[in-house]
Amino acid sequence: MRSNAALCVAAWLLVGTSATAGTARPPEPNMVAGTCSYCHGKDGICPSAQFPNLAGQTQTYLVTQLQNFRGHMRGDPLAKAYMWSMAGSLSDQRIKRIADYLSSLPPPKGSPGEDLGQVAAGKTIYDQGITSENVPACGACHGPTAAGSDMFPRLAGQHREYLVAQLQAFRSNARNNAIMHGNVEHMTDEQIHEIAAYLASL
Repeated sequence: MRSNAALCVAAWLLVGTSATAGTARPPEPNMVAGTCSYCHGKDGICPSAQFPNLAGQTQTYLVTQLQNFRGHMRGDPLAKAYMWSMAGSLSDQRIKRIADYLSSLPPPKGSPGEDLGQVAAGKTIYDQGITSENVPACGACHGPTAAGSDMFPRLAGQHREYLVAQLQAFRSNARNNAIMHGNVEHMTDEQIHEIAAYLASL
């Protein structure tokens, strides 16, 4: 069985070949259900926790991230392995159409799982921050229900494992974002897992 990476690249090459040959590019719903779904799942809800859910994500955030992938400005491991090549030939117009479509889809519904203690601890961090570690309340930017707004991404219902990986990438600067690095650089792995558990439950 081929890996997700191989399937993604193969599907993207088919899209690129079709466009190069002068045929009409597929509408964005077809592209998302085809090419994008190999990693991000049908209707933007991913069955694998390795990749993020994109359904219901804010339009501005999606545009910014696709542009960052295209320009090799986002350097975390998954970005380099998958999205640098996938987004390399996308025009600004195509990026906007993809973002418009994905942001219009119903967002995923979270599940608290079995770690109710971690969920409760994560809610406290999200709502109040950690004063002793200079960690601000996440809701100040991402909203009281973590639904996101404009350039601040939706976090509610995201995969717990993906959130942990991204917060750790911000902390190490593997994902270079000065604001997020400053917010999480003093967080422990336990605190990261707690806030991820809470967000995944929403």
